Amino acid sequence: MRIVYAASKYDYANPARGYSYEHYNFYESLLNLGHDILYFDLGTLLHERGRSGMNRRLLEVVESERPQLMFTVLTRNELDPAIVGRISADTSTMTVNWFCDDHWRFETFSRYWAPRFNCVVTTAESALSKYRAIGCQNVIKSQWACNHVRYRPLEVAPQYDVTFVGLPHGDRRFIIDSLRRAGIDVQVWGRGWNRGRISQDDMIRVFNQSRINLNLSNASPPKSLASRVVDAVTRSLENSPVPSRARELLLHRLALVRHVLAGRDDTSTHYPDQIKGRNFEVPGCRGFLLTGLADNLEHYYLPGREVACFAGIDELVRQIRYYLGHADERDAVARAGYARTMREHTYAHRFTMMFRRLGLPSAPLSEVLSGPVSGGSVEDVQ
Repeated sequence: MRIVYAASKYDYANPARGYSYEHYNFYESLLNLGHDILYFDLGTLLHERGRSGMNRRLLEVVESERPQLMFTVLTRNELDPAIVGRISADTSTMTVNWFCDDHWRFETFSRYWAPRFNCVVTTAESALSKYRAIGCQNVIKSQWACNHVRYRPLEVAPQYDVTFVGLPHGDRRFIIDSLRRAGIDVQVWGRGWNRGRISQDDMIRVFNQSRINLNLSNASPPKSLASRVVDAVTRSLENSPVPSRARELLLHRLALVRHVLAGRDDTSTHYPDQIKGRNFEVPGCRGFLLTGLADNLEHYYLPGREVACFAGIDELVRQIRYYLGHADERDAVARAGYARTMREHTYAHRFTMMFRRLGLPSAPLSEVLSGPVSGGSVEDVQ
């Protein structure tokens, strides 16, 4: 197909932060499926043309190129609802938006945008009844997945016992600190940690080099003022000239406060733990995944056989110690998780299912899973 792909190319629309999740996973997967992509980079075009100019350009592109599909991933109100509605109603282009955060953002965001599209995709089972309640019938329940062309096994030796790659929101600092105080050697990367962010290629290498990859699957709801203050103090302290021993003690105490505040925030506004992309990416690298329990995770992997799960810090510590001491079982789980991922949970599976349901053309899965389909092209919209 010819597809207008409208999403941010860069992480949070900031080129300094590298490519976005959408770019590495949605865009690359659509291109690998052999589609011709008109890349409408929302972040760059919004900066260059302003909101009105960007939306006029979107309509011009759709009317002149007549793509079969406009696939969008909105993270804020980048587009003009009237323009999206016009494309949906008055052109031959089918419009589809993938909503990323319906677990906690349906009421404030998705419900207002969904009626503008011909079809919407959600990863939240809990959102299906909400879409029906607002009269939105063409809803596809999908899930995150693995871009199997990028996330793959590497022939590298284990280098780390336990690793975590991700942001330190919620009570993640408290969890990591608790593991270290239990004597577990856990290495962490990501914006907000001392070691900072790592590249996509380096992250994939870490997945391959880790005996245990952690996934802390808690959602990140809006925080109280007290939580935001503690976050700010923590960030400033990490880069302060305070001697390291005193700094670590203060950070530990702040982590305890964050843990208490996170519990209070969750009590006032509870959101179920979300399945993340990491749930599929680590098994896609044939890595061993130890993950927090998440909503409907058992529908995608068998706990204890294809991934390992924990509920609470005490169980997390026990699971880590057990699997570090049982390499054969750990490897068996990793191999089974990889097989399940390649069998059911790549973005080739997700998009093929989506396109078939919408009556749109797609390549046979057997051809796609063997490697990138030839014939795809990309053109950046200016």
